[in-house]
Amino acid sequence: MSDYHLAQLNVAYPRAPLDDPSMAGFVDDLTLINARADAAPGFVWRLVGEGSDDATGLRPFGPDLMVNMSVWESVEALRDFTYRDGIHLESLRRRREWFSHEGLGAHLVLWWVPAGTLPTLEEARERLALLDREGPGPQAFTLREPHPAPLAPGFARS
Repeated sequence: MSDYHLAQLNVAYPRAPLDDPSMAGFVDDLTLINARADAAPGFVWRLVGEGSDDATGLRPFGPDLMVNMSVWESVEALRDFTYRDGIHLESLRRRREWFSHEGLGAHLVLWWVPAGTLPTLEEARERLALLDREGPGPQAFTLREPHPAPLAPGFARS
């Protein structure tokens, strides 16, 4: 068991309001995808709105920008869910139908948090900005260029 967990944030502009028929494929699968994430090996936590079971109503970074934030035990756990869960993978393949990243720069960021703590939206915003400014590094990275969890105090990497 690691002393750190992996936090992830992704942001996107929906191409239409969630009640628009063009968004039905996303909306119809969201409850099932979230339930599958919650039950996935290595899942720790995900951001939800007050009185909601998802984060679709939250707009902490502006009125048009949707957020998704979660915590996983490892890069491998997040990668397994992202690319091996068939329902999530199909939704991922269709994401351009429903969302745009135009003008955003970095729109997905990963970083390590001490196990037992939850990331804040402000921290997530800072990590996304860091990734956008400096590219992947130990403090802000992507699934394509992951960085290892920090070492526990007193241990050296061999």
